[in-house]
Amino acid sequence: MNQPLRDKNCAVCKTGGTPLKGIVLSEMKKQIDPSWEVVNDHHLLKSYKFKDFISGLKFVNAIGELAEKEGHHPDLFLSYTKVEVKLFTHKIKGLSESDFVMADKIDALYAFYQNPS
Repeated sequence: MNQPLRDKNCAVCKTGGTPLKGIVLSEMKKQIDPSWEVVNDHHLLKSYKFKDFISGLKFVNAIGELAEKEGHHPDLFLSYTKVEVKLFTHKIKGLSESDFVMADKIDALYAFYQNPS
């Protein structure tokens, strides 16, 4: 059985690596929530809704802490009740497994912020 992406860690990527394409990219996409959009085989994009600005800000800060821990940093956009996340591996100018790992981890964070125990 494959290890869930959220249980993995982001790998250090080197400049000059090859972005995911074709079947490999399609298989990686199947492992994350279908609401993530693959844009031009270059990046992942997803929007999250919140009841108010402060809830979205807390989520953005949690993503920031996760990004520092994983060494993989998404582009984030915060508006009044929405957070948009864009993921790609800057060093290879495209998608790597780490982007999918982060996507799955960010979804887990969102689930927590929607239903804190």
